[in-house]
Amino acid sequence: MSNSSKESPTVLFFGPVIATYTRAQAIEEGVLVEAGAMAREVGFKWPVVLTAAAWADCVAWTEENSGQQVYQDQLGRLWDVLYMASLAVRTGRGSADQVLFQLDRVPRDGQSTEAQTVTLKLIVGLGDEGESVITILLPNED
Repeated sequence: MSNSSKESPTVLFFGPVIATYTRAQAIEEGVLVEAGAMAREVGFKWPVVLTAAAWADCVAWTEENSGQQVYQDQLGRLWDVLYMASLAVRTGRGSADQVLFQLDRVPRDGQSTEAQTVTLKLIVGLGDEGESVITILLPNED
């Protein structure tokens, strides 16, 4: 038996893997931010992360932001994102693995006090071990 017959059909077709970037590495490097236990409280059964850009736009909030703009806290903003995502999933808007949903949030710009509507995207995919996972991201992100 030749060496090539022992290789997987994927390797035979595409060739050897050049590099990999795992979900765990992305979380460790801050590219993805875990929603943690709050995602389970809202009703998600699979792990949920947000991209750093989605987190910065819709969740991140400091005491300084509250002093300049309007009082909010980061946990409340995370709850809002997760709740609206879960509502979109439960109401069945979107395809089997992706759904767009809207959220009203105060932009973190140092001056706004009124909420503005933004659209986010929820994708169901596979984690590092083939388990189901959820990623929430901005619509222009992949």
